[in-house]
Amino acid sequence: MTLARRREAAAGAIGLVADGPAHVPAQACGPHALRHRRPVPLQSLTPIPWRAGWCLAAGVAGTALQLQQAALWPLPVYQSLVLCGLLALWLRPRAAWAFAGLALAVGCTGWRAHAFQADGLDAALEGRDIAVVGRVASLPQAGATGLRFVFVVERAALAGAQVRLPPRLLLGWYRAANDETEPPDLRAGDRWALEVRLKRPHGDANPSGFDRERWLWEQGIGATGSVRLGPRAAPPRRLGTTPWHPVDRARQAIAQAIAQRVGDPRSAGVIAALAVGDQAAIDRADWALYRDTATAHAMAISGAHVTLFAWLATVLIAALWRGIGRWWPALPMRWPASHAAAVGGVLAAAAYALLAGGDVPAQRTVLMLALVVGLRVTVRQWPWPAVWLFAMAAVLVLDPWALLDAGFWLSFLAVALLFAADPGRPSPAGARSLPLWHRGGRAAARLWREQWLMTLGLAPLGLLLFGQFSLVGLLANLVAVPWVGFVVTPLALLGVLLHPLWSLAAWAVELLNALLQPMAAWPWAVVHRPAVPFSAALAAVAGGALLVMRLPAVMRLAGLLLMAPAWLYEPPRPPPGVFEVLAIDVGQGSAVLVRTARHALVYDSGPRWSPEADAGERTVLPLLRALGVQPDRVVISHRDSDHAGGADALRRAFPGAVWRSSFDDDPASRCRAGERWHWDGVDFELLHPDDATYARVGVPTNALSCVLRIAAGAQVAWLTGDVPAAQETRLALARPQERVALLLAPHHGSASSSSPVLLNTLRPRWVVVQAGYRNRYGHPAPAVLARYDARGLAWVDTPRCGAATWRSDEPEAMRCEREQAARYWQHREPRPPMAAGPELAILLPGAQQP
Repeated sequence: MTLARRREAAAGAIGLVADGPAHVPAQACGPHALRHRRPVPLQSLTPIPWRAGWCLAAGVAGTALQLQQAALWPLPVYQSLVLCGLLALWLRPRAAWAFAGLALAVGCTGWRAHAFQADGLDAALEGRDIAVVGRVASLPQAGATGLRFVFVVERAALAGAQVRLPPRLLLGWYRAANDETEPPDLRAGDRWALEVRLKRPHGDANPSGFDRERWLWEQGIGATGSVRLGPRAAPPRRLGTTPWHPVDRARQAIAQAIAQRVGDPRSAGVIAALAVGDQAAIDRADWALYRDTATAHAMAISGAHVTLFAWLATVLIAALWRGIGRWWPALPMRWPASHAAAVGGVLAAAAYALLAGGDVPAQRTVLMLALVVGLRVTVRQWPWPAVWLFAMAAVLVLDPWALLDAGFWLSFLAVALLFAADPGRPSPAGARSLPLWHRGGRAAARLWREQWLMTLGLAPLGLLLFGQFSLVGLLANLVAVPWVGFVVTPLALLGVLLHPLWSLAAWAVELLNALLQPMAAWPWAVVHRPAVPFSAALAAVAGGALLVMRLPAVMRLAGLLLMAPAWLYEPPRPPPGVFEVLAIDVGQGSAVLVRTARHALVYDSGPRWSPEADAGERTVLPLLRALGVQPDRVVISHRDSDHAGGADALRRAFPGAVWRSSFDDDPASRCRAGERWHWDGVDFELLHPDDATYARVGVPTNALSCVLRIAAGAQVAWLTGDVPAAQETRLALARPQERVALLLAPHHGSASSSSPVLLNTLRPRWVVVQAGYRNRYGHPAPAVLARYDARGLAWVDTPRCGAATWRSDEPEAMRCEREQAARYWQHREPRPPMAAGPELAILLPGAQQP
């Protein structure tokens, strides 16, 4: 799209059509009045009242402050803040408007948070079989192992007694590994009777990682779980349909029709994403392609898509209104065609945004559309910063936690950059009379400039949010943005009325992918950079904005200086002679990062959850990139899926790393006891398995686990995989004088490991247990925790600690991610009571061991 048209998209503006055959689109928020055949008198500029502006800005700041709270204040505090804010607005003293906005934002957000917490799942109901009756409230998302869907509870019972559950649940309908039956045809709005097993929302907690618990909170999900199937569970029963959720039902019907009529599932997924906002339908490989070419924004319904739809609706409504006016002249006299078309365009945009799922970019566009049209109809005009700020505040009123979404900042910063770089300049006189080729060249130049501005201006924010920058993004977007906006998206939408058009849309998607794939294959297509401190990131975003604004060259060059710290930043590493162990939170599985001054090693790669999802791709790789780590070695302890599930992702990402495992086809790449190497004053040694263990027939995979010893002076760490008690005992007895500062609990704290001989010999200062929250194996076993407690050993487990970080130069300290980056929406699992014993001590993460 041209810059002027995209500026209209960014502001949510649509053209106001004149009352005659000739008309021109209006500038949305620029300072120039509309040029109509019969001009509508406008005030030159009606500024938003400064008091209201301060109130809105303070409201955004107050929301941001409340979202930083580690724990909620008592409810009366938030209620008092709301009362004070309303009182300030009522009294209207000049200096109180900013306070009113701040108090209302903090108070209302905290009050809503308390209300949501009150509806949470009772801990006593976790893991129990509960009979529920309710309705499907979302598009079911299909995966390789079953379906996921949102379920609204109408009533619930446990053992015949009524119980209270959160209003909204996220359920999975999973089939067994050997079950080939298709999942049921779940439809939004259908009422079902199910037997479910639930748990409170819980997600992995890692540095710079995805906060799943915040996402669930924002979606209003109070518990997650699965539908119970099998002979011991009550069979699921469909009880009929309801009039609820008609929009989701329509979205589902369209998505299913696309899947049935488009032969290529990958193309069908992209079409469904553009037509009804079903982004989960896009194939994982396609998402990687769009992410690496910086075109992912074009595959999601954005402000440009909504505005294009609104503009087309405006043109059609204006033509229809003028046609009716020929038969009923009083209608356009009472309500001009320009006003009718503008209001109709807003309603059409709202309907499309609702059908698309109502994400933040769509919300922002509809709000800006409504505001700009309202100002125009009432013969007013605000400067673009006022419209921008009003839309931001309105989105946060609807959903305060959207402030933490990457899409929120990408959407609003893109709008600000477009306006700041070209604030509503009118078209040159006589531009419409130029030859078509000349106008086409001008449009191409504007498109090139726009994409250059967006690529350069949003690069710092992309680095902050995603840790990467696409060097081919500018070229890829020059192809993808107009192709998706003017070809694929219109065909996807028109296909709802004329299904054969979806085949043309699929062809257009395949052609686009064929053009993007060579770009993504370029060796330097994507540059990954580590996560930077907030101050450097904020300076870089400001620098990107300066670069694209119409300012003197000296001021624009200052933007490069502001961006430099973020581009050149390197995360701190341990000094020579020191090593750091980071036990990554991957749920029920194991993955550990070991760093020295100039080297890094990854031990295990986390679990594989399904054929299309594993911890290597979803958790380990993003963490390594956020820390700026390029591992020199990868050690996979054994072939079990909870340890080796993400190995393929690591092999693809780091082909130059030295590989060691207990199951490699190449004998030279196998772990062998006695192998040693030395990095930066730190010694590494493989203790197990030896040649005799490999030679035995029928050795269990756990018994083949690679055991790694790391030592820096007197500080020693053991990484043990799933080694069982027999091998533990042999290894401990072979080193009777060994004492360790850190022990990775063997087999996730299973009762078959952490033998008394191992613990009595090594006497670890810290034990780290990597396990999943409420995992089906019961790890860590209560008997094992009792052994730790009876010996006075400090221990942490990842469900309570999140990612655990320990350094050899600070052996008494353990950094828990859930404590360092605590937020009130995160799940806090209480520590189980310690076993009574002669060495009983309360050892919390970070405490000193007596």
